[in-house]
Amino acid sequence: MKPIRKAVFPVAGLGTRFLPATKAIPKEMLPIVDRPLIQYAVDEAREAGIEQMIFVTGRGKNAIEDHFDIAYELEKTMTDRGKSLDVLEPTRLSPGNCAYVRQQEPLGLGHAIWCARDIVGDEPFAIFLPDEFMVGSPGCMKQMVEAYNRLGGNLLSVLEVPHEQVSSYGVIAPGTRDGDITEVMGLVEKPKQADAPSNLIISGRYILQPEVMTTLKDQEKGAGGEIQLTDAMARMIGTQPFHAVTFAGKRYDCGSKAGYVQANIAVALERDDIGTEIRAFIVDLMK
Repeated sequence: MKPIRKAVFPVAGLGTRFLPATKAIPKEMLPIVDRPLIQYAVDEAREAGIEQMIFVTGRGKNAIEDHFDIAYELEKTMTDRGKSLDVLEPTRLSPGNCAYVRQQEPLGLGHAIWCARDIVGDEPFAIFLPDEFMVGSPGCMKQMVEAYNRLGGNLLSVLEVPHEQVSSYGVIAPGTRDGDITEVMGLVEKPKQADAPSNLIISGRYILQPEVMTTLKDQEKGAGGEIQLTDAMARMIGTQPFHAVTFAGKRYDCGSKAGYVQANIAVALERDDIGTEIRAFIVDLMK
């Protein structure tokens, strides 16, 4: 069983729900307190032992490449002023440990993943949706890799949500359950509430076998007129093992304005440097 060495980050989206903030700044670069969303996702990948980061970008996403590069002028200025460079260390990716490929058209998540096929090659790989902000210890992907090392096959991270919310997500049809592991019998992308097979939604983290690229090659458009990764995975069920891992942590939907603000507040309250000040401000605000 091959280890999980590579991760794909689909970051070509336009971020229209956050305009005008995302007119010139990629939505993945929006900060949670003082670290951009994409940095949290990369840190989660590193914690899980992943070595190569593959970013599927689009026009106007150069800031992501710059973020993970060396900033000579900034580092020289900080060094000359006697400031530590430790804060910048997580933003450095070693030479050869990152790759960038463009998705020229917004044809959906499945198409974005397929754009990375040549870099992924014949290895199993992880997928991170950076605006699904996952907070926990161990991180979501580390929990999934540990499950993969026991089970192999394909794994999805899932969370339980109220039934009235299922129509906004990919939903699994569950089989047998053993603790935090659930067998996946089927997948439905954005079902009507009455048609949803469960309230277990896919929450933005995947470990997939390379055969998914072959399936995506001729995948027809699905919900929203886009090529859906969920539809391709559904076609593979029965030919390969699929399991879901219920994440033992918290998830914030930073693709929505409310979820993004909630994530900032939650992280700020846990910070040693600002938590007390933010908590006092919230208490005063609520009077």
